[in-house]
Amino acid sequence: MAEASLTFRDLTLGYGSHPAVHHLDGRVEAGSLTAIVGENGSGKSTLMKGIVGVLTPMAGQSIAKRGARIAYLPQQSELDRSFPARVVDLISLGLWPKRGLLGRYTAEDMASVKDALTVVGLEGFEERSIDTLSGGQLQRALFARVLVQDAEIILLDEPFNAIDQRTVADLISLIKRWQSEKRTVMVVVHDVDLVREHFPETLLLARRAVAWGPTAEALSAENLGKARGFDEAWRDDAPWCEPEHTMHDHARDHAGHDHSGHDHSGRDHSGHDHSGHDHRHGPKAA
Repeated sequence: MAEASLTFRDLTLGYGSHPAVHHLDGRVEAGSLTAIVGENGSGKSTLMKGIVGVLTPMAGQSIAKRGARIAYLPQQSELDRSFPARVVDLISLGLWPKRGLLGRYTAEDMASVKDALTVVGLEGFEERSIDTLSGGQLQRALFARVLVQDAEIILLDEPFNAIDQRTVADLISLIKRWQSEKRTVMVVVHDVDLVREHFPETLLLARRAVAWGPTAEALSAENLGKARGFDEAWRDDAPWCEPEHTMHDHARDHAGHDHSGHDHSGRDHSGHDHSGHDHRHGPKAA
């Protein structure tokens, strides 16, 4: 079995007493490229924040590989574009894990920033104020910041929103480069066609994991219908759900081996149904 970069064990995340991700189990293999897909309010961004530690779990755990560096790119809407900073300042923020807030940048550091600008197509933009950038240019600069972080695990929250198609294509190429370097990449994506074309693995969320595995299977018409049918995905008064026994059982891996006494529907071999949902919590067991 391949090494896991991230492992979820009965992970429940939310705000206040309101859960947004319910009892997620599974593992993300090292070097994998996974899209996170779901309706608005389905828990995609919440999961990202739980992985990086911005949110403390209500229950369960999100466990990163020991010693792995994580780079997290939030949605552009969470950024203050009015902050008086240059492009070079924004990208240099990616050096903080190495140098600290007050550390001095080395010549090697600045060379890495310059190289990152070239990679994302912003060579010569060093002194530009970030409030003068278009949406696509800003996203390129943010990807450059991720580049200089040199992280093993990369989390991108809706990086393709409100940018032009050329920029989307360039950023997809960079994401595939990261995967070829054996980095683990998880990306929140709304465009299902884009996911089908470029992402080998998909986690389909509707506050619960509806499906998780090879994209063609996870994004089947049946699974997409189930995701739309879970009204918890858009109800702000969604109730707390108690963990079910099937939540702690292992899912099948890609080879079809069953590591539990349950099939993906939540029924055990005796035929009893322990749930009302399809509990595909991952392509491989946690």
